[in-house]
Amino acid sequence: MPRPPRCRRICDAPQVDTFCPNGCENTEPILLTLDEYEVIRLVDLEQQTHEQCAAQMDISRSTVQEIYESARRKLAACLVYGKPLHITGGSYRICGGQEHSRCGQCRRTYEDRKHNTDHEGENSMKIAVTYGGGQIFQHFGHTAQFKLYEVAEGKVVRAEVVDTNGSGHGSLAGFLMQQGVDILICGGIGGGARNALAQAGIQLYPGVSGDADAQVAALLAGSLQYDPNTVCAHHHNHGEGHNCGAHGHDCGGHRG
Repeated sequence: MPRPPRCRRICDAPQVDTFCPNGCENTEPILLTLDEYEVIRLVDLEQQTHEQCAAQMDISRSTVQEIYESARRKLAACLVYGKPLHITGGSYRICGGQEHSRCGQCRRTYEDRKHNTDHEGENSMKIAVTYGGGQIFQHFGHTAQFKLYEVAEGKVVRAEVVDTNGSGHGSLAGFLMQQGVDILICGGIGGGARNALAQAGIQLYPGVSGDADAQVAALLAGSLQYDPNTVCAHHHNHGEGHNCGAHGHDCGGHRG
């Protein structure tokens, strides 16, 4: 069973997290994760080698290469297509000025007003589930709510239900990134939404049904039953306005 992703250590949050060319205010932004931002900062600005960057972020050199290539593609797309850039989310932990022996260049104080929580630590993360009536809602693109779980040291320390405020397929990934989500558990989900979540750096566990709290507990215990090939088959046959509850079955039941 896959484990939650290892957090990449970053030195600081960006002083500015949104860049927008003139006239593109209503354009869907390209999402750059904070660990991608950190690799760009260390390699391109600080002129570190990939090996030095890997040591500072506590990850492998091959992971640095993957993150770097992804970040450069996103930056290139912003420049070429004139799209806005939003820096948020990802799989990371803030150094917070407490790891000087390995970081050496940390520009942060211990308190981070923007990103820290009372429970932040090396093993902290945020999990979201598509939510309805205590259950995993079975169509990602039509979910009206997410339940968010803040996790520290393998335990849920806080949970809340948030409304999507009418966000649809195309903007839910950005909504989750703004909430700082690292992992999503859901039922059925289409290919476009999968791609948006992957670009946002959010790990996906689709094909899950049942009680939301119980499934999050199963994930933390390493026993979550999910199907990575689950899709919403209706996306192949209907427009964005389709109702996946139609035709006598739900999206979460499909298996690839």
